[in-house]
Amino acid sequence: MPAAAALTRPPRAAPSPAPTFTIGELAREFGVTTRAIRFYEDCGLLEPHRAGRHRIYSVRDRTRLKLTLRGKRLGLKLAEVKELVDMYESRRDTGPQLRRYLGVLARHRAQLEQRLGDLQTTLDELLAQEAAAQRLLKARTSP
Repeated sequence: MPAAAALTRPPRAAPSPAPTFTIGELAREFGVTTRAIRFYEDCGLLEPHRAGRHRIYSVRDRTRLKLTLRGKRLGLKLAEVKELVDMYESRRDTGPQLRRYLGVLARHRAQLEQRLGDLQTTLDELLAQEAAAQRLLKARTSP
């Protein structure tokens, strides 16, 4: 009976190939230019396969692009983004990777806090100058 059961089972479907993407598809999906994607490729962040003159991007490339754009939104340098994206893919222990990531984030946060403080100082100075100019103007126009 087991042989008969084997004959009635449907044949196994061949595994479906992993999805691939064109440069235009990725550009539209992430709202970036194809030139930006080629730049990230030149920086070693993406490694598409080639079919003639066409680039074929894998799920891995799509994920790396997503992480690259996230790092860019955080204001990280591309070298930092590449290091973090490469760590994301490694098979090494995640403890050192997470500590490195936290270090990068802490340094970047400190830079942003410094810039924010500088901007607040500049804004305070601007508001003081604006108030002084308004007082002078009011004094000149008052009888």
